[in-house]
Amino acid sequence: MKKSIKKSVAPAKIKIGSAAEPPATFISAKIDLGFGQHLYLRGEGPGLSWQHGLAMDCIGADLWTITIKNAAEPVVFKVLVDDVTWNQGQDFITAPGQSITVVPTF
Repeated sequence: MKKSIKKSVAPAKIKIGSAAEPPATFISAKIDLGFGQHLYLRGEGPGLSWQHGLAMDCIGADLWTITIKNAAEPVVFKVLVDDVTWNQGQDFITAPGQSITVVPTF
């Protein structure tokens, strides 16, 4: 007769006082730029600046996306064609950890 041995599993340790990473902020722009042009994002938030744009990813004929990680405050931004031509109107703003789809005009 064999004895059954039970292995105990230690519970996961939780670090007290450690800050969890904020959820990612997802920004999409719905616009067909035509062949050869690219969309960029400038603004205020982790990795963003008003001086140099971050390239957005083209995932469809008229859909561009970018993910901003570690935003603890609202992300304020504008969309640019080829990092030169700014979208018209006011700045876009989204809360950290949210998803937003904008339709910029130029």
